Amino acid sequence: MTENTDQDVDFAALVERHRAELHAHCYRMLGSVYDADDAVQDTLIRAWRGAAGLRDGHAVRSWLYTIATNVCLTELRRRSRRGLPHDFSPAAEPHTPPGIPMAESVWIEPYPDSSLPPGKASPEAAYDQREAVELAFIAALQHLNARQRAVLILRDVLGFSAAEAATCLSTTVASVNSGLQRARAAVGERVPQRTQQATVRALGDDALRGLVERYVAAWETCDVAAFTAILTEDVTFAMPPLATWYTPRTSVETWARESPLNGEWRWKVTLSSANAQPALAFYAWDEAARTHLPFALNVLTLRGDRVCDVTAFIVRSTDAPDDGSYQRFPEQPMDQRSLSATYERFGLPARLD
Repeated sequence: MTENTDQDVDFAALVERHRAELHAHCYRMLGSVYDADDAVQDTLIRAWRGAAGLRDGHAVRSWLYTIATNVCLTELRRRSRRGLPHDFSPAAEPHTPPGIPMAESVWIEPYPDSSLPPGKASPEAAYDQREAVELAFIAALQHLNARQRAVLILRDVLGFSAAEAATCLSTTVASVNSGLQRARAAVGERVPQRTQQATVRALGDDALRGLVERYVAAWETCDVAAFTAILTEDVTFAMPPLATWYTPRTSVETWARESPLNGEWRWKVTLSSANAQPALAFYAWDEAARTHLPFALNVLTLRGDRVCDVTAFIVRSTDAPDDGSYQRFPEQPMDQRSLSATYERFGLPARLD
């Protein structure tokens, strides 16, 4: 075995201190955990090549983020933005069944938040680390152009000064300040006034547990009335990779009664967390396997003591050629990439007996 050099040891220590933050940063920029994996890998390769020339230990953080940000900007020039179904089409009529799914590269992916550090990245940041991965915030970021997205994250999430952000992006302080003003206005129009972190704190552990338990019980017993009683009047329910989504509550109720809660499918649910929000991993009964197999990771967004949005990230195959197959989506085989991005990455079981 080759003996490690001092540079090997120092670089490994540096990487471990910053890897989780860098991954979250790349996810915020790109909206995909897979793309974030690739961006971090590229960042570390580039950093390793330049590590020998780094003399100022205090500059490590900004140096790494400069590399990571520019890796993401390069990637964003090669592809269109990601989003959620609400961003691409109007809501479906309540009796409308889902159509053929859109390409997986269109959609924001859920983020496993278990490795996120608590609090703010620096005292100057406007958002703490968990607020800055909430689904509404990530979706809002995708509406910014790439440079504005980078400016907002560098300044308000990471707490970089305007001068540091300008250096990172090879631009001027005036340009950073101008871009930040526009980015803040655009994001402010799309995110709720109260973050999910503040909502959950105000609700309290017992009330949150009770809400989630009622939601789970309603699905496991196919109780449409109990399910819709938990929802706000203006609730939205989306199911990427399906472009179809439903709102308001009356439409969600009709769709639920005619499709997932009509009694044809048997559900089991286990608790999780994604994007620093409550999440529920749904499993559908599979007759051939004689067990419940993964179907969708549902990320819940709360307002007060009700659910105001559900984004169900489905992990079944999109290879069926006709619309009718997706009216019975729980009967489609597993999509391994989606399964890996959600159930496996989130440490969820492969089946529920």
